[in-house]
Amino acid sequence: MSAMDTQDGTFPLIISVDDHTVEPPDVWQSRLPKKYLDTGPRIVRAPLREMSFLGGRFKPVMGKPGEDGPIGDWWIYEDLHRPLTRLDTAVGYSRDEIKLEVITYEQMRAGSYDVPQRLADMDVNHVQSALCFPTFPRFCGQTFTEAKDRELALLCVRAYNDWMVEEWCGPLAGGRQIPLALIPLWDAALAAAEVRRNAARGVRAVAFSEIPPHLGLPSVHTDDWDPFLAACDETGTVVAMHIGSSSRMPSTSADAPPAVGSTITFANCCFSMVDWLMSGKFERFPNLKVMYAEGQIGWIPYILERADVVWEENRAWGGVADKVTRPPSELFAGHVYGCFFDDAFGLRNLDAIGVGNVLYETDYPHSDSTWPKSREVGEDQMGHLAPDVVERIVRGNAIDLLGLTADGRWPGAAAATGAAG
Repeated sequence: MSAMDTQDGTFPLIISVDDHTVEPPDVWQSRLPKKYLDTGPRIVRAPLREMSFLGGRFKPVMGKPGEDGPIGDWWIYEDLHRPLTRLDTAVGYSRDEIKLEVITYEQMRAGSYDVPQRLADMDVNHVQSALCFPTFPRFCGQTFTEAKDRELALLCVRAYNDWMVEEWCGPLAGGRQIPLALIPLWDAALAAAEVRRNAARGVRAVAFSEIPPHLGLPSVHTDDWDPFLAACDETGTVVAMHIGSSSRMPSTSADAPPAVGSTITFANCCFSMVDWLMSGKFERFPNLKVMYAEGQIGWIPYILERADVVWEENRAWGGVADKVTRPPSELFAGHVYGCFFDDAFGLRNLDAIGVGNVLYETDYPHSDSTWPKSREVGEDQMGHLAPDVVERIVRGNAIDLLGLTADGRWPGAAAATGAAG
């Protein structure tokens, strides 16, 4: 299929900048030194004792073998017990069947963790290529950042990146999987080294937290992240921030149902974008690009309008006059990308956002995913746009941002196996 081959010849093949992988059980067990196999990430099958998800907090409790309770596959790492759940991989189930419950690998769609099956599911969904965020490490590697043994945590980050490049995005994927690397968030110098290690093998995106202080880390207003940002600036590596990458989903109270947080998931992206626009980092690192996965785009025009007003009228006492020398909306245009999978309002206001600052996604295999109808959703919501605008949103902007080939593939796939340094 060419990039424009569709049933009616009008809708381009999708490049999704936000899908997810469920890591196979052997990712770390096959890559860590032998001395760490008993403490590094591994899968066990065990019952669930109890589980809740309220106020944006996920709290599962694993039962002992032989106890009553639903059986699921659990990731065990140091003292962490984290089950696979239906929310990790919900495609193929009706909305009414998608509940907060533990599952095993056999109870999920194989495309969640198996490359050939993923490619088949992408074909069904009119998707050519996809960039995937992690599951067990969490969206920017918080699992390893919170670990006690930092030596092991660094090895886990590197092992994940090696698996991502060599297997998930390796020759079997034919360039249709786009690698996203993790970094050791606890050390900016180590993070910079990992960015450069992966950039040397063609990786052009790295996961980061939308609001680092929520993880106990420095904010982007400090100089602490400068070694990491310099590495991204030098290598053309995009800083990719997924909703929830601060380990704190927006909510209003400890007892608010998940529907409250699900409605306002964009809020963290909104706060984060204002942080970046007012930080001065885009002035200091002119090649730096950031993207917000699953943040949607409809909220962006007002925030840009408000940020420009504040910068124009209040920058002297607002603490940004000496570091932000251009209107925030101008900085946004050159450095920030919003990502969406279902945002008709944002598309009706595209002129106030910028055609070049919008990327498309499908969120496979999560419950919000538009799979297997991402093409139909896109056609419905983009029907008022010119074909060249649709092409840019659905694939062209991603090709430019992520350094893909002209036909939308990751160029490093053929040489990926054994490329780790």
